[in-house]
Amino acid sequence: MPESLQPMERCLALARSALMLSNPNPRVGCVITTADGQILGQGHTQQAGGPHAEIMALRDATAAGHDVRGATAYVTLEPCAHHGRTGPCCDALIAAGIGRVVASLEDPNPLVGGKGFARLRAAGVNVEIGPGAEESRALNIGFFSRMVRGTPWVRLKVAASLDGTTALHNGASQWITSSIARADGHAWRARACAVLTGSGTVLADNPRLDVRELSTPRQPQAVVVDSRLQTPPESRLFATARGVLIYSSLSEDPAFLQRKAALEACGASVVALPGPGGQVDLAKMLRHLGEHGINELHVEAGQRLNGALLRAGLVDELLLYLAPLLLGTGRGMTDLGPLEMLAQGQPLEFGAVERLGADLRILARPPGRADF
Repeated sequence: MPESLQPMERCLALARSALMLSNPNPRVGCVITTADGQILGQGHTQQAGGPHAEIMALRDATAAGHDVRGATAYVTLEPCAHHGRTGPCCDALIAAGIGRVVASLEDPNPLVGGKGFARLRAAGVNVEIGPGAEESRALNIGFFSRMVRGTPWVRLKVAASLDGTTALHNGASQWITSSIARADGHAWRARACAVLTGSGTVLADNPRLDVRELSTPRQPQAVVVDSRLQTPPESRLFATARGVLIYSSLSEDPAFLQRKAALEACGASVVALPGPGGQVDLAKMLRHLGEHGINELHVEAGQRLNGALLRAGLVDELLLYLAPLLLGTGRGMTDLGPLEMLAQGQPLEFGAVERLGADLRILARPPGRADF
């Protein structure tokens, strides 16, 4: 077992503490130790604009009266080397006299991308890369997606009966899964930068798309795909103090423009991204979200929008909650058909499968989806 594994495990635990906090910045943990493993300081990335993990660890060491000269800094991502809302962390480590840096991964941000490591080495700091890489990348899959592909990591959440029914024909769906599963679903909402739904779900369910089942330091952005601007201004989406982003098609029809003005008066931002057939161009929508700092996009929509995203190859991961219940015909998970051949189906690879109370939670991805 590498000697660096134990402090890196502590770093990863600290990074997980930033799961619902640091967006759109990556979730990073840092631990500073002596040669024999004594912890001198530790910390994780704070809210955007606040200190990064390395700065928090240095401050923690200073507050405890520890001298970090010659110490080792373990960190789950390359120390930044650029001036953003904060100064370069690599410079802070050099100035503090850190003698060695052990990092999980190179930062995919092109503004960093190896520059932090290069600056550390140029200052005589010993740099090691690799411990904890797989878990650090998984923890920051949305950040990597945005930096490498320019689009968020799209996670599609569905709650259904064991035979795949998400609602009865009359729309009744509350509640198919248990309170435990619903709370877990809110935890996935809380880690996302934005929660997306379609106008059909807004009209049928009047959702809030916020996090209510647990405490969170920030609420995700609400996003609606609404080509004809059918979202009512009195929708509960506008009940919380956060932005609502609505993607529409384009029309000069006076009634359309009137609805647009009414939604903007409620605080919504309406972005026209017309696609084929008068629908929203979903691929352009993801690029637009990536340009505006969305790392993870959590989708809670109906079968029509779910199907459109899957058919376009835009879904990276499915988050499925299955209840031990058979409901027969009703509304399904996705509108993918009718298909003529089995080979036309969407292949998936199962990831984690866990029991949550009486329900099952399944994570599944299209093959090779995280290969970027």
